[in-house]
Amino acid sequence: MESVDLVVVGAGWSGLAAVKTYREVNPTSNVLLLEAASSVGGVWAKHRLYKGLKSNNMLGTYEYSDFPMDEATFGVKPGEHIPGDVVQRYLVAYAEHFKFLDRVRLNHSVESAEHNLDGSWKLIVSHEEKSLTIEAKKLIVATGITSQAYLPTFKGQETFGAPLFHCRDTLQYEADVFKSGERITVFGATKSAWDAVYASATSGMKVDWVMRESGHGPCWMAPPYVTPLKKWLEKLVTTRLLTWFSPCIWGEADGYTRVRSFLHGTWLGRKIVDAFWGVLADDVVQLNGFDKDPEMKKLKPWVSPFWIASSLSILNYPTDFFDLVKNGSVKIHVADLDHLSDHTVHLSTGDELPTTALICATGWRCTPNLKFLPEGIDRTLGFPWSTDPIDAKMVEAADAEILRRFPRLIDQPNPNPKYHPLDETSEAAAPHPFRLARFMIPLSTLNERSLAFMGVPMTINTTLVAQTQALWISAYFSDRYTPTSTERCPPAVRACSDSKSEDDSELDLAWETTLHSEFGKFRYPAGFGKRNPDFVFDAIPYIDLMLRDLGLPTERKKSMVARCFQPYGTEDYKGLVDEWKSKA
Repeated sequence: MESVDLVVVGAGWSGLAAVKTYREVNPTSNVLLLEAASSVGGVWAKHRLYKGLKSNNMLGTYEYSDFPMDEATFGVKPGEHIPGDVVQRYLVAYAEHFKFLDRVRLNHSVESAEHNLDGSWKLIVSHEEKSLTIEAKKLIVATGITSQAYLPTFKGQETFGAPLFHCRDTLQYEADVFKSGERITVFGATKSAWDAVYASATSGMKVDWVMRESGHGPCWMAPPYVTPLKKWLEKLVTTRLLTWFSPCIWGEADGYTRVRSFLHGTWLGRKIVDAFWGVLADDVVQLNGFDKDPEMKKLKPWVSPFWIASSLSILNYPTDFFDLVKNGSVKIHVADLDHLSDHTVHLSTGDELPTTALICATGWRCTPNLKFLPEGIDRTLGFPWSTDPIDAKMVEAADAEILRRFPRLIDQPNPNPKYHPLDETSEAAAPHPFRLARFMIPLSTLNERSLAFMGVPMTINTTLVAQTQALWISAYFSDRYTPTSTERCPPAVRACSDSKSEDDSELDLAWETTLHSEFGKFRYPAGFGKRNPDFVFDAIPYIDLMLRDLGLPTERKKSMVARCFQPYGTEDYKGLVDEWKSKA
């Protein structure tokens, strides 16, 4: 049995940042990174990189602050989206540069993590058909929420006789499936579905694209440059001025309480906010031409972008995606998938689609791909699929407080009257969101300082969030930071709380965690806010919140004008670990 100081599970953006940062903060520590796949990268691991896959991000916004993705080394030019194989190569180079590739163990799948009485963890790990045991004083689960594909079971699929797979596994099938002149079906309406449709159609195939009539409709797909001023979308969402137009329960961490109070607490402010989101939505609709063609109109989102979050995506294709719709290469069906038969997809409309394969872009399971022990610990860890660890009275009070602070959220978008989860076991049916302090720490293990989760928030600012979470957790694990609530639990809630804790600070943190986690279901009902933190314009305030916890300045620019009107980028957080170490 092997014993180490820290085990990190998952070698994506979060896991790699966690190992690098923890070793910088604790140079003598013994750290292991365990990855089930045969390469590092997480969603960018080699086995997931099919033809033409690119990041939504362009050069300069998808890198760590202390390791720039320079053009000379990686071959990506400014204004270009980053190919998947380049992202994977960059992540390997990052581990090599910071000299921890030897701490990465590939093809090591963590089957279970058992919580010991002393707060440490016993991990059962499978490798080459062998079972290994590793004792870890501390554990970071950095598998995120895109590690386990959700593939539903369809009526009649046993007779389908054609390849049926999740878009995650496209590489394994593309040589056999992507054949010019054949017909293929793509099921789903997320960005992954758009990618699968594009890859199929540009291979010379005819594509039947099925979007559920009982779902949320097509995701928002914006050009890289939006608004009448043609601003770079990735930079738009990190411009502090524009983050103020998003109501955010942790927004005051940025220090601009008065402007936020005006925009979201007054009638006039809310009218200005609505106008901003209206301009953003109308610009995307006009640029994409959704209203100019009957077939294109099927791609027009069903709800305002105000109500969605990380499902706001970017058209990152080398040719015009919409030409494939206009020229008939792609046929869109807004219908439910009723059942399958021999090489045929049957829709709720009665249409029968002959097909050579069915690609499913049906999302991800939010459950970590390891079992936590002892049995029943799932609830205390705050997982969405278990009984809620927060008592119902506190949840009810938090909901009321959220709507009091942000009246705009009372007027929710009209739900799709035909909506229902894909099936009753899908993660959309989770009874409550993750209950994690700062979206990282279970309240039950707070004082042990032995368990943290990374990558639970869904955001397009992946690298900024990952590297900041890594520093926050490293400080917390090293006893150099104690999580403290910025909220105070109201006396009425405190009086009726079922909490057994007599520590006011613990109850305050539980109250804040409830506010933060409940906020998503009101703010992003058309996203994943009901299940886990899901945000776009709220990422910079979230980073501000973590930096304030660590005693670091949130204002990373010299002048007031720059702070408000210039976008924040990876360059603004360069040297963050050394900055914290010098103050700790």
